[in-house]
Amino acid sequence: MNHLTPIKIPLLNPNETEALLVSLEIAEGESIKEGQVIAVIETTKSTGELQAESSGYLVGVRFTPGDTLQAGDVLAYIGETPDAHDPALPPWTPLPAEEPKTKSEPSGLRITAPARELALAHGIDLSILPQGPLVTREMVEAQLKVEQQQISIPEGENRLVIYGAGGHGRSLAALVQKLGTYDILGFIDDGIPVGETVLGLPVLGGGADLHTLAKDGVRMALNGIGGISDLQSRLSAFNILRRTGFHIPTVIHPTAFIEDSAQLADGVQVFPFAYIGTQVEVQFGGIVNTGAIVSHDCVLGNYVNLSPGATLAGGVIVGERALIGMRATVNLYVKIGAGARVGNGATVKADVPDGGVVPAGTIWPPRK
Repeated sequence: MNHLTPIKIPLLNPNETEALLVSLEIAEGESIKEGQVIAVIETTKSTGELQAESSGYLVGVRFTPGDTLQAGDVLAYIGETPDAHDPALPPWTPLPAEEPKTKSEPSGLRITAPARELALAHGIDLSILPQGPLVTREMVEAQLKVEQQQISIPEGENRLVIYGAGGHGRSLAALVQKLGTYDILGFIDDGIPVGETVLGLPVLGGGADLHTLAKDGVRMALNGIGGISDLQSRLSAFNILRRTGFHIPTVIHPTAFIEDSAQLADGVQVFPFAYIGTQVEVQFGGIVNTGAIVSHDCVLGNYVNLSPGATLAGGVIVGERALIGMRATVNLYVKIGAGARVGNGATVKADVPDGGVVPAGTIWPPRK
C-alpha cells in the first residue's frame, strides 16, 4: 500500500459550500507533476483550479464532471504508482450507506407523491395540510395561492425587516436603503446574536421572534437568504414569513429598468442595472440580479434566480427553482426545466430538462 495524498475540494466562497465539478484535466492512473491543474470547479460566484500539491499519479477518482461536490470532499488521491490504493478508503472500500433523510410527516397525513414533492419544493410545512382526506397536488397548489395572497398593509405603515443577514441579505438592505421608501428595522437571523449590528442595522432576533414583530404591527419582510447552495433554506424562509402573516413586497433598485407591460409578482427582487422587457412575467420570489437582462415575452417561474450578468433572449421559459449563472446566455424560445442549473458563462441553445446541469463555459447541447 502506497502513501496517498488526498485532493480535497476547497471552499471558494464562504456563502457557498457546494461547487460544480466542471472538468477533470487528468485521467485515472495518469502521471501528474506538482502544480499541474487536476480539475476545474465553480460556484455561482467564482471558478477555481485544483492543482497537485506533489508529483505522482492520479488514483481513486470518486466523481465525474457535472457532479455537485461539498467543500472538504475528497475528489481523488495522488499516489506513488498508477495502481496505488488503500482498502480502508473510498472508493476502494465504500463508506457505510447513510440512513435516508426524510422530513417528519404527520402520522395522519395521506398525500400523493406529486403533492408531497410540490409541498417540499416550496417549503410548505406538511403539518398544516389537512389530515384525513387524500391531499392532492391541486390541494397543495391551492395552499400556495393562499399563502401568496397579498396581506393588507395599513396606510402609512412602511416598517420592514430582512430575514437573513448574510451576503444576499446585506445586498438587499443596501438596495432598500437606496430606495428610501421603507423603514428597515433590522435583520432577523438565527445565527447572529441579538443586538449585533450589520451594515449599521441591528439583529432583532431569530425566526421565532417574527411572531412578536407581527404582534407589534410590523407587516412587511424581505427574504435575505440567497439560497445558492441551499435552496431549501430560502424556500423555508418564505414559508415562515407567509405563515407568520408578513407581506413580502417586490423591491426594484432605482437603476433597474422595467418595461410597463412586465408583470412582477410579490417577493421579486431586482438589483442594480437589470433590464426586464415587454410582456415578461416574473413569478413569486424571483431574483433578477445585477446587470441581468430578461428580454421580451420571457416567463420566470417561482423562485428562479438569475445571477449577475445573465442574459435571456426573447420567449425563454425558466422553470421554478432554476438557477442561471453569471454571464450565462439563453437563446430565443429555449425552455429551462424546473430545478435546472446553468453554469457561469454557459451558452444554452436548446431546452434543458428538469434538474439538468449545464457546466460553466460550455455550449448546450454538447457538441458531438
